Amino acid sequence: MATVDIVDRSAMIQKMKSLLDISSKETAIVMVDIHRGHLDPSVATMPAADEDCERVIKATERLLRGARAVGIHVVHVVTVQRLISGLGAEGRACPFWAKLSEMAESDRWVPGRKSTIDLHNIEGSNLTEIIPALYDKQGNDYVVNNKKRLNCFTNTDLEHLLRILGVKTVVLTGINTNTCVLNTAFSALDRDFAVVVISDCVASMYGEDLHVFALQNIARCIGWVLTVDEFLEKVQEGIARQAVVAGA
Repeated sequence: MATVDIVDRSAMIQKMKSLLDISSKETAIVMVDIHRGHLDPSVATMPAADEDCERVIKATERLLRGARAVGIHVVHVVTVQRLISGLGAEGRACPFWAKLSEMAESDRWVPGRKSTIDLHNIEGSNLTEIIPALYDKQGNDYVVNNKKRLNCFTNTDLEHLLRILGVKTVVLTGINTNTCVLNTAFSALDRDFAVVVISDCVASMYGEDLHVFALQNIARCIGWVLTVDEFLEKVQEGIARQAVVAGA
């Protein structure tokens, strides 16, 4: 396969960042599969790299502290698979995933690390648990726990919840950058949400190349890719702007 250079669209991306307005009252952080099945190396069936697990969890903790302090909604979307008689895990209904599962583990999704749809996030297993440091145990977070495929909107009530909450901007974090995060970003765009992806808070178990590809694709075609610091700065700018309007 021929190699290609990444087209430099940094000027366009920076201009778009300058045009982004964030209203904390109309924003939700959607946590894509921030669960032990991806981010707890001790038990994960489809783990991100150890260093990515640590990076994503620490950065997301910081993001959530700033977001919750100003009333931004937090929604966790979690993959949960049933075991189906005669089939196994629900993911085996997908032909591509089923064929991958028939291959030797070394040839599956992630070279050098375990990766199996058959055991991944089975209903009732500890794999489906949200990373404790990222979950508000006081009950202020929302949970959508029937994700079955890559897109967080497919056959879930995520859109229904976001509309009830009055959300106009969807901020995505989680695993994997090039699959579930990217698919959800496309779907949010199609539903006329403003889309933001926090680069510190996403990772791909498939490799750094696909992580970079996904962030480039999002920033150039779908929405805004911001760091935690950039996002929190935008939030404060929005609060200051609203205060000026209210005092006018």
